[in-house]
Amino acid sequence: MTVNLLDLDLEGLTVFCERLGEKRFRAVQLFRWIHQKGARQFDEMTDLAKSLREKLKTSARIEPLAVVSQHISSDGTIKWLFDVGGGNAIETVFIPEEDRGTLCISSQAGCAVGCRFCSTGHQGFSRNLTTGEIVAQLWFAEHFLRRHLQRDERVISNVVMMGMGEPLQNYGELVPALRVMLDDHGYGLSRRRVTVSTSGIVPMIDRLAQDCPVALAVSLHAPNDALRDTLVPLNLKYPLAQLVAACHRYLAFAPRDFITFEYCMLDGVNDTDACARQLAERVKAHPGAWCKFNLIPFNPFPASGLLRSKPERVQAFARILNDAGITTTVRKTRGDDIDAACGQLAGDVKDRTKVMVRMERNRTLRPHALQVSANTDTGVSA
Repeated sequence: MTVNLLDLDLEGLTVFCERLGEKRFRAVQLFRWIHQKGARQFDEMTDLAKSLREKLKTSARIEPLAVVSQHISSDGTIKWLFDVGGGNAIETVFIPEEDRGTLCISSQAGCAVGCRFCSTGHQGFSRNLTTGEIVAQLWFAEHFLRRHLQRDERVISNVVMMGMGEPLQNYGELVPALRVMLDDHGYGLSRRRVTVSTSGIVPMIDRLAQDCPVALAVSLHAPNDALRDTLVPLNLKYPLAQLVAACHRYLAFAPRDFITFEYCMLDGVNDTDACARQLAERVKAHPGAWCKFNLIPFNPFPASGLLRSKPERVQAFARILNDAGITTTVRKTRGDDIDAACGQLAGDVKDRTKVMVRMERNRTLRPHALQVSANTDTGVSA
């Protein structure tokens, strides 16, 4: 069976070439052809020896993902739906801005975390993506955009692992993909410009710090365990105190001097003044200006039972955090007319996770979780 070369980082490709009796510099040449030039056919790789090209034809392949659909938003955002086999699909989003081009990449077909406000989670989980399927999203988007925009230089300057799935639940396939993105012979992205977003798998945050420290964004969404249990079920295993401590530890290895906390603003649920003050107290327990908050407008969908916070409430919430000395921004919604905004990536997947069953189990594990009253010190209502 042939090897999909998109599955290999440079070290893996070097080992593969050595098995073919080739030296390391041939792996570097091959790596550049694939990732920098977007070549798919070995005959295109004219500076490789013909004997090597013949070997590659019988032992390797460059297998992109099949594009099911492409949608372009009125604001220039592009969303692609890719077929990953077995009736499953994933979505990838390109967000153009004046000073950058950001690609939002998926790591799983669906998602098993089941956050209450995320339509992807409500659609269910099918499987982890391979390294090659993660990289193929960048490979396709970068070279498609170069052709479309008629540009020779790099178009994508930032990658965020914020598409479908929880990246740290697919750690073994994620890290080689990150290394391809960072490699100067590949896409040459800065560690500061590659971001892994996680809902909070504490042991894997610590591993990432050692193995491949890139920028870290953490989906927080609540200031206390009682509320976060109901919004992010993973909190039952890794409660806030453990998660925030892990984020602070990550700083020693991070390419930036801050961690980003993502916070989806939900009307009457987590957007009160009391919630903002609790958040400030929680992060201030660790010294220094070590984190930033990104307040995200919720994109409603019927199964959630949730509503978007009003703009004036979001601004009031942001003021409390900023006044506490915590840098806070409100994210602009992009691509919502093509369902490409945060939390909207659902793809063509089926509900395999039985979200409501798991939520009911969570209630029995931590019964206090849904009994949050506006009269308690949390300042939120159930």
